[in-house]
Amino acid sequence: MGRRVSVRRTLSLEDDGATFGDVVGELVDWRDGVLTITRRDGSIARVAEAAIVAAKVVPPPVQRLTPTRLQDVAGRSWPAPETAVLGEWLLRAAGGFTRRANSVLALGEPGVEFPEALDRVNNWYRKRGLPTLFQVTHDDPFDRFLDAAGWPAEGHALMRTGRLVRAADVLRDVDASAVRVDGVLTDTWLSLYHHSASASGGAAERHVLQGPPGTLFATVTDPASGTPIAIGRVCVLGRYAGFAAVEVDPAHRRRGHARAIVKALTDRALAGGAVTGWLQVESDNRPARELYNALGFTDHHGYHYRRSPAPPR
Repeated sequence: MGRRVSVRRTLSLEDDGATFGDVVGELVDWRDGVLTITRRDGSIARVAEAAIVAAKVVPPPVQRLTPTRLQDVAGRSWPAPETAVLGEWLLRAAGGFTRRANSVLALGEPGVEFPEALDRVNNWYRKRGLPTLFQVTHDDPFDRFLDAAGWPAEGHALMRTGRLVRAADVLRDVDASAVRVDGVLTDTWLSLYHHSASASGGAAERHVLQGPPGTLFATVTDPASGTPIAIGRVCVLGRYAGFAAVEVDPAHRRRGHARAIVKALTDRALAGGAVTGWLQVESDNRPARELYNALGFTDHHGYHYRRSPAPPR
């Protein structure tokens, strides 16, 4: 249910053989022996189970993965507990937990002139005691506006993408039997996450990390002590799987734990229907870049943050 399918059905039976027809679309209902499929043009087909001769799940229509589209996917995988919309801008606040969840995701036009939009945004963040930050892609016209207005850049990072089937092939011989994958954020996982302010995390932090349905958490624990020694997170949204928070305790590094975490999460993402993997990595994070280079990930686009030159009053 909810997946795109291709169904071949019998249309008629003739003396010289059967006539078949195919239906491709989203399976929206299946009851009383009848499948209801919505085609791409919005038309509806109802197919009797008895008429089906073959069926399979198929990938959704290919859409070019633009920086704007990928930034939107990434934003939805890291949801702030408090948001507001200004045109095509998404204002996010999470009590200061990570820049991503406490910045404006500028994916287009705000619907008003830039100076007025800045006044509204500054006021929104001022009420929450937070500095105003914008997350912008390189060469965005609004980024140039902020640069000219004296907003300093920080947090330079890269968005990287790769085909999950290639990553799975590279990792096929990696032993991931010690990796546990959960569909909910656990205290064990959180205790190793370096961004966590406390062992149990705050409400805003847990909201962001838990993410939308389709978010999975991988953990490797020390068999003797039961403490976590490696963690990772993946968020599957349709055909896209976002990897994050792959961390290994310093005392247990260079033993293959990171690759085991990524293998377990990649396998689960593929099983969930994802095709393309993505991740956000700071430009100077060499270990992470080397890990994903080996899996076939390449740079998709760059982005950074712009901070208000004036502190909140």
